[in-house]
Amino acid sequence: MEKKNIDWSSLGFGYIKTDKRFVANYKDGAWDNGTLTEDDKVVINECAGVLQYAQTCFEGLKAYTTEDGHIVMFRPDLNAARMKDSCERLEMPVYPEDKWVEAVAKTVEANAAWVPPFGSGATLYVRPYMFGSNPVIGVKPADEYQFRVLTTPVGPYFKGGAKPITIKVSDFDRAAPHGTGHIKAGLNYAMSLHAIMTAHEEGFAENMYLDPATRTKVEETGGANFIFITKDGKFVTPKSNSILPSITRRSLMVVAKEYLGLEVEEREVLFDEVKDFAECGLCGTAAVISPVGKINDHGKEICFPSGMEKMGPTIQKLYDTLTGIQMGKIEAPKGWIYTIA
Repeated sequence: MEKKNIDWSSLGFGYIKTDKRFVANYKDGAWDNGTLTEDDKVVINECAGVLQYAQTCFEGLKAYTTEDGHIVMFRPDLNAARMKDSCERLEMPVYPEDKWVEAVAKTVEANAAWVPPFGSGATLYVRPYMFGSNPVIGVKPADEYQFRVLTTPVGPYFKGGAKPITIKVSDFDRAAPHGTGHIKAGLNYAMSLHAIMTAHEEGFAENMYLDPATRTKVEETGGANFIFITKDGKFVTPKSNSILPSITRRSLMVVAKEYLGLEVEEREVLFDEVKDFAECGLCGTAAVISPVGKINDHGKEICFPSGMEKMGPTIQKLYDTLTGIQMGKIEAPKGWIYTIA
């Protein structure tokens, strides 16, 4: 497969139209077979459920070219399962998980020329999403839905290396205690936009959200889970019913324990503990791990011993090991790598 004539090294993290996308429609209680199409336009009624009541959810994953030339995806079965949970919470029909993975794989294969070559630092970002498509004026779930998968090549999240960032403790709440924080609903991200723009205006890269009930426990940022390394080398990550179960975080927990031999704790993390940790990072699909050097708590700074120049040593090992697994340089646990071509 001849690759597109693109300067892969200059790609940013943005949208570029690729050749094909997958579209399936739900009507009269059943999904159609779905199809690949060149048409990138979505045409819906002005009163569509997604426009009136934000009935939509999405996923995000990547396709890579490995060192031996294969095109692969990383744990797409977990994305399918998470989207199932999102759909059920939002009263949307579930697109069957096996067909979900198949649709995503077909879309990547149809855009194989857009999958960046190994060593370029770039990847093909894959965005499956679903929305209510028929007119809804009363507050109720839609009757018809569309499931789509788009792809776009993206560059490395960090140009010139992952420099530690400074974040702030937010006065906003990301999610209600019994709300939708644990699913990948579009409305969660809409709610975070004002908070992240406020943080950027104040000179911070991200927000640290505390639990909305007591504001004493660490939750997550607008789009990533936290990981911490203690001064005695333990891997600690917050546990809460109102944070998104990050696939990257779950994978890093396995890497920490099975590959690096670290003790792993998934538990409630009190904000008062944070000052005593040695390293801090934000983990997610886009960057894998974003190192955090400082947290600003209403003018009071928490500075991690790992500093502001580079990733801390343990987080660097976690990053190198997980990306090595994704790129085929390190043997993966069974079932983690889905080979497309």
